[in-house]
Amino acid sequence: MADFVTLERPAEGVALVTMTNPEINNFGSWVAIYELWEAMKEAREGGARVTVLASGVEGHWFHHAWLRDLSNMFQGKEVTGPNDGWFGCIDEITKTNVVTIAAISGDTSGGGCELGWACDLRVAEEGVLFSQPEVRIGVGVGMGGASRLVRLIGRTITAEMILDGVPMTAERIYQLGGVNKLVSKGTATETAVKWATRLAGHSAPALGAMKRMLNDAQEMILSESVMNDQRVFQEISGKPEAIEQMEKVQAKFDAGMSFQETYWADDD
Repeated sequence: MADFVTLERPAEGVALVTMTNPEINNFGSWVAIYELWEAMKEAREGGARVTVLASGVEGHWFHHAWLRDLSNMFQGKEVTGPNDGWFGCIDEITKTNVVTIAAISGDTSGGGCELGWACDLRVAEEGVLFSQPEVRIGVGVGMGGASRLVRLIGRTITAEMILDGVPMTAERIYQLGGVNKLVSKGTATETAVKWATRLAGHSAPALGAMKRMLNDAQEMILSESVMNDQRVFQEISGKPEAIEQMEKVQAKFDAGMSFQETYWADDD
């Protein structure tokens, strides 16, 4: 498909999109990020309900914009590819019904972090570092990283990361609620794909609607958000697929199964 990005489909409804640019350790060259966007679009158009974003470069997940491309862009010089890939990736992650899991297997920085913050879920390996070093480069955090991060982990630590450019460990981000799962080295992608496979087995309309509800809730005041929750509920809950699933669940309760057996018996 491309020089730096591969698309695999490890399970029904699941896409694994991997960026591998070892020459520059997965810094975000314009061409590679554009290919990442194209792969996510192809995954969605091919039926993916959950997409895992992974790295093929050991010790590195996605890093900030490759500074050669960034500097050249502002100087009107030649760059490696179209310059709309970064925002295309953000839109693909946040404005579609595809649930996105970041499988963070190595250090991540700047725009790479921002792609991770935009994802719905994050799996990170022990010891990896998250950083927003833009202030040390002399530029700004440009793709909503400050806005999303402050909602994920709070203003205090976000201020430290943004104003001083210091890195935070996965363990610290996990403690603050910015990472869903903290896993051992070498297992982030495997864990994320396994989780994605389970999520893809849920009702597709419900899964997409719940993602939309979460995203809307970030943009609205509480009263509007509550009303929007009800609107989405009404939109999906009366459909035949939802009614069929309700009947199946109720039948389990009628058969004497416990709450745990009904909902989570097959989960690891």
